[in-house]
Amino acid sequence: MAKQYDVLFRLLLIGDSGVGKTCLLCRFTDNEFHSSHISTIGVDFKMKTIEVDGIKVRIQIWDTAGQERYQTITKQYYRRAQYAPEGVQKILIGNKADEEQKRQVGREQGQQLAKEYGMDFYETSACTNLNIKESFTRLTELVLQAHRKELEGLRTPASNELALAEMEEDEGKPEGPENSSKTCWC
Repeated sequence: MAKQYDVLFRLLLIGDSGVGKTCLLCRFTDNEFHSSHISTIGVDFKMKTIEVDGIKVRIQIWDTAGQERYQTITKQYYRRAQYAPEGVQKILIGNKADEEQKRQVGREQGQQLAKEYGMDFYETSACTNLNIKESFTRLTELVLQAHRKELEGLRTPASNELALAEMEEDEGKPEGPENSSKTCWC
């Protein structure tokens, strides 16, 4: 059976307990919202395939427990994430935008924090589906861009490989008509 995706990435949802990480995940992957749910214990994950720039990207999204007592468990999974720690691609999400009266962080404060850390900022609502697809798609685009740059850094263009091979072949040979492949000696 052929693969149904071109590339697989792992993403982590990290945040305090009760901020809505599980609800974001369920809304994005299953288009479901449940106003009451059981807190995540340790970690859980869901998968979804989306298309970005004509590439089928399978994303495995890890939902980590926000409670402090589970930090030793959840930190074990951070190490398995791609592009961590130095080149990690990240966005900042201010969830529960539908609960304006219960707001803990102002929009401007969230935007400023994201700017300080070089991140995109999205206000979302798993309840109303505000910016859910947009935020996950943007993060996937960022990870895909980083992945492409990494691959480009590992690849040497074919023309450079041929030039290197010719140089290695010519090394140590004396100059002259019988050893020149670039000149005609008629």
